[in-house]
Amino acid sequence: MASLAAACRISSRLASGRAARSFTTSSRCLAAQNFTMPALSPTMTEGNIASWKVKEGDSFSAGDVLLEIETDKATMDVEAQDEGIMMKIISQDGSKSVQVGTRIAVLADAGDDISALELPADEQLQQSAQSTSQPAAPAPREEPKSAAKPSAKPESAASGTYEHNYPLLPSVGLLVHEHGISKEDLSKIKGTGPSGRLLKGDVLAFIGAINADRPAKVSSHLSKLAHLDLSNIKVAEKKAAPAPKASEAASKAPKAAPEVEKVLVQLPISLESVVQLQRRLQDSADVSVSTATFISKATAFANSRLPAVPHAPTASELFDEVLGLGKSKATKFSQGAYVPTIPDYSFTASRRASAPKSDIIDILAGPAKKSSSSSAQRATPRLDARLAADGIHTFSLLVPKEEKARAELFLERCKLALEEVPETLI
Repeated sequence: MASLAAACRISSRLASGRAARSFTTSSRCLAAQNFTMPALSPTMTEGNIASWKVKEGDSFSAGDVLLEIETDKATMDVEAQDEGIMMKIISQDGSKSVQVGTRIAVLADAGDDISALELPADEQLQQSAQSTSQPAAPAPREEPKSAAKPSAKPESAASGTYEHNYPLLPSVGLLVHEHGISKEDLSKIKGTGPSGRLLKGDVLAFIGAINADRPAKVSSHLSKLAHLDLSNIKVAEKKAAPAPKASEAASKAPKAAPEVEKVLVQLPISLESVVQLQRRLQDSADVSVSTATFISKATAFANSRLPAVPHAPTASELFDEVLGLGKSKATKFSQGAYVPTIPDYSFTASRRASAPKSDIIDILAGPAKKSSSSSAQRATPRLDARLAADGIHTFSLLVPKEEKARAELFLERCKLALEEVPETLI
């Protein structure tokens, strides 16, 4: 009986091996062959039949697609590797949760008369019935002295036998060896792992170390967690965007730039030194320089190297200050752009009419006659009556409040240049 059980196991493995290779028919048996659900991956335990690509009675060749199988990961084609005939389709299109190894069709060899063939028996049902009615006899063994025999087996142990087609895991094999479990007892333990694989918990439940229903509960719990249930999830309706409130619209409106507070800086400056220098230049060198020219050059002098405009420190300046580089890299001076305002005064002075150019005839004729006193009086610059009276005017600047000290320094420089050293402006 032991050899018969071993032969059944070998034939079952060969059949499952042919199934994993797309299940070809046998050319030697001249009989129909069962076509079972293949295992398309090591962890596959069941699958869905999406559609059959051949119908009953159709012939197919090697490489033809027989059917499409859906798993929780992908949809894959099952191809034929030999010629044959589709004799009978057991599981139709749309069949769900078909276990690996379950018969789904019957195939015949190419050229066979399918009307004369009989459907073979379902090997899976036949093996389970045979194992239930005729359990395999236990093989003689020598029990180790130190092995602890199971004192009592749980009443909920299955009455049938189970075939374990996978090699035992190292932890399971060690546990079986320690407790001296025979092959007969091992076949009575139902595996709760993938594809019925025997796990350590199954052996512990068999020897009574844990509750007998514990492995089944754990396996059921893991099976539920392996599938994502989206049946109770509903697609939310897209709602229209709410109209913006008046307050939000007002807050998003561009804000006006804050008004900068400005101050008026004034300083009285005398132009008497400039007028005296103009007279000396006119009398000695016959050169006329306008008052506006003096003020323009004094403005350029006063704008050079003014203190930098105060401003909030930038991130780079703060970082340099932390490193101790703030003083060395700080900009202490900058070029100003101030233009003073002098109310109620125009720097328009009449210049002397330019003398006619002398030619060679005039030079040979001798020096020109001196002009009369009246013409000399007309050649002198005409100054404003108010300037001739006091020579003091108010220079003013309208600047931001934080630049007040900078503007005052600018006017002080203008005063110094126009009153003390106007000669440097020529």
